[in-house]
Amino acid sequence: MILRLLPKYVVNRIAAGEVVERPAAAVKELVENGIDAGARRIDVVVIDGGRGLISVVDDGRGMTAEELNLACERHATSKLPDDDLIRISSLGFRGEALPSIGAVSRLEITSRAKDADGAWSIRVEGGDKQAPAPAALGGGTRVEVRDLFYATPARLKFLKTARTEQNRCLEVMRRLAMAYPAIGFSLSDGSRKLLKLAPSPGELFVARLDRLAEIIGREFADNSSAIDAEREGMRLTGYAGLPTLNRGNGAMQFLFVNGRPISDRLLIGALRSAYREFLASDRYPLVALFLTLPPEMVDVNVHPAKTEVRFRDSGLVRGLIVGALKHALTKAG
Repeated sequence: MILRLLPKYVVNRIAAGEVVERPAAAVKELVENGIDAGARRIDVVVIDGGRGLISVVDDGRGMTAEELNLACERHATSKLPDDDLIRISSLGFRGEALPSIGAVSRLEITSRAKDADGAWSIRVEGGDKQAPAPAALGGGTRVEVRDLFYATPARLKFLKTARTEQNRCLEVMRRLAMAYPAIGFSLSDGSRKLLKLAPSPGELFVARLDRLAEIIGREFADNSSAIDAEREGMRLTGYAGLPTLNRGNGAMQFLFVNGRPISDRLLIGALRSAYREFLASDRYPLVALFLTLPPEMVDVNVHPAKTEVRFRDSGLVRGLIVGALKHALTKAG
């Protein structure tokens, strides 16, 4: 077999498979873009579980025609100054989301930069990008993704039912909403609201509890201990459910690092260790914990999905979590 270079469109579709594995991944990337753009309101519509349409509208700072054109090119980003992979403070930084989505769907982005005279729109179908054209939009950005995976039909076979995919989109929205209570979020299936959260202004610690009560439930807010601990430049905040409030699985454990929802074995293990004296081994606590630390102390450039991280000093992180939780639970009695 002769060695050859793959065509660009094939390369893009292969890469897209790592970034956009299902509709919920596209929703996550687009909503994170809105958060990074300084939005105060993000409204999402998902039809047919995201196969038919994903629409994300935000009131963020918007983009110019030149920025729109660049946004659809792979590895073009405004979030990584000076090629610094050590101090990443935004949710997005790879510049892969929009071109990856555009490689496997019919993508249209309409945006109006702050103080601009008008809006611009750009279309990408199966990786084929058109030139930006004038459009109508009051401000912010509207992204519409139609016929997701039409260019890679094999991917469609691995999707679950529309309801299951919709629920995964809802879970993505819920997790991001926990971390950013000052932003209003909504999710609709085109006929009914699945999620509607008004902005919760004010002091972050209090606003987060109000937001958590809306998402997890009032029972959690009323039966949890506040966590606020610091160690060597790191701060752990959030709420830990009392041992009497537990579940048979870990689905109600929400962990965030620098505002990013993550799934990390180290943090989950620290949770188990902290609750070992208070909870049976087959029961799981309800927690929502937010770890903030200098960007150089954590590597988020581990996987395109950005749900995994590596800590420079994992022992320090684990000690902070175990110590803070044990102290709060012991104090609560």
